[in-house]
Amino acid sequence: MDSDKLLGEFLRARREVTTPEQVGLLDVGLRRTPGLRREEVAMLAGVSTDYYVRLEQGRERRPSEQVLTALARVLCLGPDATDYLYELAHPLARPHKQGSQMEQVSPELLRLMRGWSHIPAFVTGRRLDVLARNPLGSVLHDGLEYADNLLRLVFLDPAAREFYPDWEQVARVRVAHLRGVAGTDLDHPYLIELVGELSLKSADFRRLWARHDVSGIVSEDRRFRHRKVGELDLTSEVLSVASAPGQQLAIFHAKPGSSSERALALLADLAALTR
Repeated sequence: MDSDKLLGEFLRARREVTTPEQVGLLDVGLRRTPGLRREEVAMLAGVSTDYYVRLEQGRERRPSEQVLTALARVLCLGPDATDYLYELAHPLARPHKQGSQMEQVSPELLRLMRGWSHIPAFVTGRRLDVLARNPLGSVLHDGLEYADNLLRLVFLDPAAREFYPDWEQVARVRVAHLRGVAGTDLDHPYLIELVGELSLKSADFRRLWARHDVSGIVSEDRRFRHRKVGELDLTSEVLSVASAPGQQLAIFHAKPGSSSERALALLADLAALTR
């Protein structure tokens, strides 16, 4: 992955998914390519078309802070994507690690998770490897392949589209998270392996990776269709693990008195039987 071209690739991808309506332009006639034209982005950002073309082509890699702020506004970037844009334009020097450092969950966190008998919980690493689950979290994902990594689960397990009724939304969130945590370190061996595998095996991953969406994993409502207990409408809370940067604890809970709460209770019974 050529890090020198990342800024231009990001700008081009985000331009192509930003519609004229989003930025208040009148969309007249058919367009040969989707999204905004280069001259439209340049006009709205207050720079020359030639300068913006050089940015996309990788011939200009150090835009000013004012230009970056304007581009973030024009391309409707959220906070995570804006931070990513700044990092691409002004990458921080950081040592390159030739190996994949083992991520481990602290014994204290493991003990805490195992004490939650009615709440599914798991811990993920920077690239969405599942580092640990509590018993109910394991039963929630029971029967699914590639459960060691949430990206492989979403894109490589055919059962994922049944398990996640809102599959497209889940897939976009997962890919946007991977793009965000990778930053400019796209030549990390593990990332190359993961992106290469998913690109080779999944056309949907290639499609979403090409969009250059960037976001963190956020708390949200999530629907599941479990093969044993049926539909579950759960709310996820995603918490950063302060003692282990890059790790995130995800927990799921249902509304009191709901059918999903009763389904979770059934899952808890199944989890108790597997202990």
